[in-house]
Amino acid sequence: MAGRRSERSDSSPLKLVAFTAILIGLVLVSLRLLPGSPFESEAAARWGEAGDRSTGTPTDRSSRPAPTPSPSETLEPLPFEARDLDLDIEGWYAWSVLDRRTGEIIGSDNMDETSTTASLIKSWIVADYLRRADEKDQTPSDAKLADATKIIRDSDNTRAQQFYNAIGGSASIKRLISMCDLTDSSVASDGGWSRTKLSPRDTARLGNCIADGRAAGPKWTKWLLSEMRLVRGAGDFGIRKAFPAAERKTIAIKNGWIDRTREQEMHINCLAIGDTWTMGVMVRYPIDMGYDYGMKNCQKITAALLRDAT
Repeated sequence: MAGRRSERSDSSPLKLVAFTAILIGLVLVSLRLLPGSPFESEAAARWGEAGDRSTGTPTDRSSRPAPTPSPSETLEPLPFEARDLDLDIEGWYAWSVLDRRTGEIIGSDNMDETSTTASLIKSWIVADYLRRADEKDQTPSDAKLADATKIIRDSDNTRAQQFYNAIGGSASIKRLISMCDLTDSSVASDGGWSRTKLSPRDTARLGNCIADGRAAGPKWTKWLLSEMRLVRGAGDFGIRKAFPAAERKTIAIKNGWIDRTREQEMHINCLAIGDTWTMGVMVRYPIDMGYDYGMKNCQKITAALLRDAT
């Protein structure tokens, strides 16, 4: 008996220590869950912010600083402003500008009306030719690239027709409408490239399609844009001429100009691609007024839309 009492007596301090440790642990845990306590845990803080789930009473967050929203990116304005133009221009004209950063399009009320493209469509013909060659793991010969240069820089009709035939004729224009998300345009009734119908709005979309790589593909887009910046001779007119001389060399263009004897009209069209924008301008007027009238008016319309225009 004496031995059992001694054993019981010896174990009592150990039990007391264990009980005390458990009690201290429970106190520390409760302190970590108590909002405002110096021992408050991150989980308790999140739990406290959710309010009292048992009563539905929201937690007062007035003492907590409100999170600072991240500032939204501010885009530089385009060089153009949407304006209702009242210019002394004979015949029909329309324009459109596309913001390449946002996809937003502005333009004249009639920017969805179409006109025949003439040589402007050569930008697509060359792009389609180059992209399709790359899709077949083919590299155009130096001679073919020289032909493409002549088509873009000098608007060579014979070489353009050869390229057009090689890419399936009107099937290429159907690809243009589909790939570049055009909404107003159509294939020419006679299947020819010159009478393809584009609107100024779709012309700006074509420019964006070239700039973002869909038209010519990743391998040839930079090459094509470089060639379009080097347009020369009779085809160098219109949109970029409205900009200061130092900026003109950075703007890629492809224009179209033709006298339509059937309609007794001149059709003059301008496509331009800048760093953050693309633009389409189209004019039609009586055939006896000559090319120069429309070429200058393409520039005049652009100049009237520039932000610093007076």
